[in-house]
Amino acid sequence: MRIPFSGTVVDGKVSQLGGPMLTIEELAAIRRRVEELRLEHGDLEAAISALGDRPFTDEIQMRRLKKRKLQLKDMIAKLESNLIPDLDA
Repeated sequence: MRIPFSGTVVDGKVSQLGGPMLTIEELAAIRRRVEELRLEHGDLEAAISALGDRPFTDEIQMRRLKKRKLQLKDMIAKLESNLIPDLDA
């Protein structure tokens, strides 16, 4: 999935309306990191599902996996917000 981004390029850096100037390489690095985090998030979803299918579930392990999954979701949202320019209404 591609993350929409619109901005202007000035001296090799991308201007995000009111946001930081990011180089094209920095934007690409952020996008790569988001994809890595999404993969890990999906892996955790599968692990949580498999653990939940067991008759005797380790509740502590389940809590840790769910907590990590939520942390990943928050990290993804934060990185994606850095890619989307702020728009004044």
